[in-house]
Amino acid sequence: MAGTEAYCVKCRQKREIKDAQQVTMQNGRPATKGVCPVCGTAMFRIGAGAGASAGSGASAGASAGSKGSARSTGKSK
Repeated sequence: MAGTEAYCVKCRQKREIKDAQQVTMQNGRPATKGVCPVCGTAMFRIGAGAGASAGSGASAGASAGSKGSARSTGKSK
């Protein structure tokens, strides 16, 4: 697989992220940030990149499940 791709809002096309850096958002979810190789605009992709381990995906699913139940509890009130 090639590098990580993201949508460039300025070029309006999906492009490979230049100078990609793995980051963690404030809510704990993984993301990748970098710049568009054509126009230089900042690019951001939410989610684990190609190099992420399978263990991190399992823990994210467990936390998402608990959030889903909290939301359904709020709607039933």
